[in-house]
Amino acid sequence: MSRTERMWTFLSRPGAAWLFLTGESGALALAWTLRRFELDLDPLLFGQLQITSGLLALIIGVSALVRFRGTRDRLPLILACGFAIVGITMVSSSLVSPRIADTDVSLRDPMTWVIGRTLLAVLLVAALAVERRLPTARHPGREIIAGLVAVVLSASVLSIVHGRLPADIVVHLGGAFPQPGNLFPAGLFLIATVGYHRRLKRTTSPFDRSLYLTAGLNVACCLAASQSEHRLDTPFAFAEILQFSSYAVLLGGALLDNIHLFENVRQLAASDPLTGLGNYRRLVDALESEIQRSQRTGRAFSLLLFDLDGLKKINDNYGHLVGSKALCRVANVLRVKSRTIDTAARYGGDEFALILPETGMNAAQDVARRICDRVVGDGELPPLSISVGVAVFAQDGETLEALVGAADKALYKNKTKGHMGRKLSIAV
Repeated sequence: MSRTERMWTFLSRPGAAWLFLTGESGALALAWTLRRFELDLDPLLFGQLQITSGLLALIIGVSALVRFRGTRDRLPLILACGFAIVGITMVSSSLVSPRIADTDVSLRDPMTWVIGRTLLAVLLVAALAVERRLPTARHPGREIIAGLVAVVLSASVLSIVHGRLPADIVVHLGGAFPQPGNLFPAGLFLIATVGYHRRLKRTTSPFDRSLYLTAGLNVACCLAASQSEHRLDTPFAFAEILQFSSYAVLLGGALLDNIHLFENVRQLAASDPLTGLGNYRRLVDALESEIQRSQRTGRAFSLLLFDLDGLKKINDNYGHLVGSKALCRVANVLRVKSRTIDTAARYGGDEFALILPETGMNAAQDVARRICDRVVGDGELPPLSISVGVAVFAQDGETLEALVGAADKALYKNKTKGHMGRKLSIAV
């Protein structure tokens, strides 16, 4: 287990909750301490942070949408719509730099902050609820439009409600929490943190792990903002940094997850779904690479073609499930008896291939005999046997078609003799 995996195993344990509480309490204590410093965040710097955070939110939304299109899970769809709206709001509002007046109204949090924090907290909790009851989308295109409309309406309602709240609810100067309105999204983020922590028992992809960390960072972000006594003071600057960090963590997790998804797609495109060996495409690519390498180095390589004897009889007598298992038994032998540099693939329905780099005729015959003997003596029922044909580059052909044809001819010759895989026919 890698160091990263050990860290995540530790953080996923129920006993690690004390570490989370310590971190949140530390963020609150640090923000309370920062209230003593008479330093204000430069409005231009605040605008740059908002633009950068907004761009990160937009990229997260696009990444979540890509995940939704690939998996049709509603959770990334909700997050994609939410981050898209939050990102657009932050970027568009930051392009205009209004003068911040020192009035009672200016003591309120910026509208983009309220929308971003509260909307994101609501969506994180809503995504968990939707995933539990309706996890999979049936009409992706329609649901994307519906999700965007719902998020836009939610953001509009939040802005209207925040604007009409009494000033003494939003601002309470001199109290333990000068900005008590931030405690509401902090509570929602806390619920989301607990939910995504429990969710790690079922799924542990980088995206899911980053969701857990993002929710926890946003709890600290809102707690820090609750200590702000006026716009752009030191506690608010600390909250901005935590917000930016949460977006960066989630974006990193989303990008890593997309890389893993694309890698899985690539592997599935080159592997046989039943046996896990390479498929025909993988076999052709490996053969072309070996031919080019052998032409440069002048060294031979061998191609072995195997055929499972009597697969139709096995299917008729025992059923197709046992027949599929028989194919997997042969594939397992090829996997065990192959070197790291060899390429084993399923060539056709009941045919397999094995490419042996830098292997001549005698060594290839030895490998073929060991594989045939292992299949015959695996001790499972029904008993199996395989036939094999061997061809060597460039002795039996210098092109892919010639080499495969020579091995196939040898395989057919071996089967017609009825040796049931106990002897070999070598292409000449």
